[in-house]
Amino acid sequence: MIPVPSHPCLVPFDGSFAVKEARTRPPAEAPSKKICASRLHRLVNELDGWQRMLYADERYALLLIFQAMDAAGKDSTIRAVMSGVDPSGCQVFSFKTPTASERAHDFLWRTSLRLPERGKIGIFNRSYYEEVLIVRVHPEWLERDVPRNPVDLKRLWAERYESIRDHEKHLARNGTIILKFWLNVSKAEQKKRLLSRLEQPEKYWKFSEEDLKERKLWNRYMKAYEECLNATSRPWAPWYVVPADNKPYMRTCIAEIIVKTLKGLGLAYPRIGSEQQQRYTHAKKVLQGSGRDLRGSGKKNG
Repeated sequence: MIPVPSHPCLVPFDGSFAVKEARTRPPAEAPSKKICASRLHRLVNELDGWQRMLYADERYALLLIFQAMDAAGKDSTIRAVMSGVDPSGCQVFSFKTPTASERAHDFLWRTSLRLPERGKIGIFNRSYYEEVLIVRVHPEWLERDVPRNPVDLKRLWAERYESIRDHEKHLARNGTIILKFWLNVSKAEQKKRLLSRLEQPEKYWKFSEEDLKERKLWNRYMKAYEECLNATSRPWAPWYVVPADNKPYMRTCIAEIIVKTLKGLGLAYPRIGSEQQQRYTHAKKVLQGSGRDLRGSGKKNG
């Protein structure tokens, strides 16, 4: 297990997290948007370098999980933070309503198929956590998925939390570093962003009437998030609750946590032995000689 990167957004592991105490806006001493933008640019460049080393090192995979209420900024944050990373080393998967085939398996099945390989960064835009968040708010959806009738909900959620903890601990033991981010947007800011989608034709595609229906269930969602984060924030798979009302600050915080995590892994480019070094030296001489031969092989015009 790797050391957990310390950060003010880290959810404690003792079950003491409370949604009402979690920030949706940056603290007063937070840097300005301009400074955050500058820091993010630097961090994105750093992240690119660390991703290359992660790929070359081949000991670890990095799994980033993003959860949030509608309009919190998941998509744009993923784009902003990962914009400088080599696409071949990064995989993004968005999990929406399960298909009939996915519902025919256990709730961890479909995301397990998308876990990152060692050397790569995997990003889940929503995840198996939907099964203890939106499904908890809408328990009627369980009728199609759970082979138990009637359903003992209290027992079901406890079992799913246990399954998630076991699943994540298994991944961590086998080299997958897990960082989980809840983008904590306020209800007032969400309203502002939803209105923005209705005031700009180019953003109409982002709006869904379902957003309004889910917004009415805000308090139920907050209760579900609070219990979920307390039950599943662990040293091998920590949750970070990031203030989402200010996007530049939010993105900078996330980039800092990711870079700090990669720095703590002790990554290194592979080293070679003396015998391999001799072969490389010989190959270099052969190539240099080939270069001289090629330069001298051309015929003069005359």
